[in-house]
Amino acid sequence: MRIGLFTNNYRPLANGLATSVETFAQAFRRAGHAVTVVAPRYGPGIEAEPDVVRVPGLRAPTHHAYVLPLSGWPGVTRAILSLDLDLFHAQHPFLLGAAAGRLARRLGRPLVFTYHTHYDRYAHYIPGPSRLVARLAVRRALAFANRADLVIAPTAAVARELRVRGLRTRVEVVPTGVTLSPIFTEADRREARHALGLGQGDPLYLSVGRLAREKNHAFLLSAFAVILAELPTARLVLVGEGDDRPRLERMASGLGIKDRVRFVGAVPHEIVGTYHQAADLFLFSSTSETQGLVVLEALAAGLPVVAVSSEAVEDLLQAEGGGATAPEDPAAFAGQALTLWRQSERRQTMRLAGRRIAARFAPDAMAARMLELYQDLVEACPTVPLQRKSPRSQEVKT
Repeated sequence: MRIGLFTNNYRPLANGLATSVETFAQAFRRAGHAVTVVAPRYGPGIEAEPDVVRVPGLRAPTHHAYVLPLSGWPGVTRAILSLDLDLFHAQHPFLLGAAAGRLARRLGRPLVFTYHTHYDRYAHYIPGPSRLVARLAVRRALAFANRADLVIAPTAAVARELRVRGLRTRVEVVPTGVTLSPIFTEADRREARHALGLGQGDPLYLSVGRLAREKNHAFLLSAFAVILAELPTARLVLVGEGDDRPRLERMASGLGIKDRVRFVGAVPHEIVGTYHQAADLFLFSSTSETQGLVVLEALAAGLPVVAVSSEAVEDLLQAEGGGATAPEDPAAFAGQALTLWRQSERRQTMRLAGRRIAARFAPDAMAARMLELYQDLVEACPTVPLQRKSPRSQEVKT
């Protein structure tokens, strides 16, 4: 098949959605399919990549690392039509996702839409009354989903929510896959801490993710202040960058915990595993996730997790005891993190359970399930094939 993945987030951005697109694209190619990613152009320094169409755009006024791709720019439609795609897979209901929908209908090809995001929880990025914006965002996303031939939900909880909200289109659950990390030893842990300049004896808590308001890091800092009151040698490492970083740094100073919190910033995805090796526990405070990919990556690395209770993580963590959940209350969350720190044998049991959980999410297995769904749609939606052309790296000219 010739598959098009249409995304408003992609490299060099480091976030869960961009990781999901890249993970599936690589697995589809390993399975022998031609995959083209249609994504924004982030600047002149980004080198051309095979099988990626870069679309010009404007920097998002409320989120400066992001680009709003101009899907109506002259040449965009021509570049996409030249790919002769068998199937269009939109990762969003707007911008490039909306373009995928229009072209799929024009060509009579199947349209798949992955519902990656709780759109009502990101309304603060759009100017206007937040409650109204949230309602309109959900309404638009559901309308787009109901025009698709298939909706993909990252978790069963998201699928249930979509049905309750009025989704009529067929929905299937296909999570993003993760690769198991090697089993880490105590020597690996010491080496990782040395390489990262972290103390050997300090209890080390880790959080990975964009520093954005919806990720709830302010709550995490409040909970960590409670942890420090009982465990003053503890450290918290935050891996990730985002517009909320200045506010969080000021908050850490105001709480008197600045010296025990390390803001690492963005790091290449392949380096995150070194932080997994170094840490004792992974802390996850977001309640806006549809899958919580960073939680799954921590489990794949054998790192026990403490997370704020949410539908995205409850089933994942409690199935085999790979982690623990706590209410969104700083004292309760800190209590869970402190309890696990003191129970080294339980943490070891959790390490093994977490890896068993993650093993069920192998990227090639998740991709195989998605490809089965694609194939069914393509076979049920025959169209007159256009002249085949070899896929290539493209950049829409400005």
